[in-house]
Amino acid sequence: MDIASIVGFILAYVIIGGAISMGGPFIIFVNAPSLLVVIGGTFAVTLMRVTLGNFLGSFKIGLKGFFYKLDAPQNLIDESVDLANVARKEGILALEGREISNSFLQKGIGLCIDGHAPEVVKNLLTKDINQSIERHLVGADMFKAMGVYAPAMGMIGTLIGLVQMLANMSDPAAIGPAMAVALLTTLYGAIIANAFASPLAEKLKLISSYEKLNKDLILESITGIQEGTNPRVLKQMLNAYLPESKRLEDD
Repeated sequence: MDIASIVGFILAYVIIGGAISMGGPFIIFVNAPSLLVVIGGTFAVTLMRVTLGNFLGSFKIGLKGFFYKLDAPQNLIDESVDLANVARKEGILALEGREISNSFLQKGIGLCIDGHAPEVVKNLLTKDINQSIERHLVGADMFKAMGVYAPAMGMIGTLIGLVQMLANMSDPAAIGPAMAVALLTTLYGAIIANAFASPLAEKLKLISSYEKLNKDLILESITGIQEGTNPRVLKQMLNAYLPESKRLEDD
């Protein structure tokens, strides 16, 4: 669970909701046609630029922005060095059935145990990394697009409301409320873009970069284990993936 994303999301809407409630009744900010234009319109135009599978799958990827926990690189290094020690002393088959915390590391060890050549293992794991990153970037790109389309749909809704208002200028008392309703679509679009879609897209890109770093670390670990690299040397190699301050502590 990503505490920063959850706290930031909740806090943003609490602040917006608090500002609304201090200025009058909350109900005046709720308008069904405006919501339909902004939310429905944003989903519709976003769907036009991706496949249905990517559209639906991106929402699952989007959950990673709130409920995904990355393994600490230091923990991966420690576990990899431990596996390297066992493999060096007892052979790679000694790792069969061993409990491994990271699924990608477990997959790599499994390929080694199955007797695949180092270059085959490296190619398979590299392809896995590239495909995983590609899926994440597709999800991030979709939410980024929603961040662009939501304000545009809000503006379209506002223009619709203004046209309807100007077509009914015979009742001056209705102009103010009609203008308020027209502006709600712009508000909805701005909120969706700036308090949901755009920040989520950036968070998914950040998570993707961290996950790639971890998987690159694991790939180098697997290569070292399969080649019988000395565990102390392997640890020094893997420490390059850590920030310099932590690297100094662990050397």
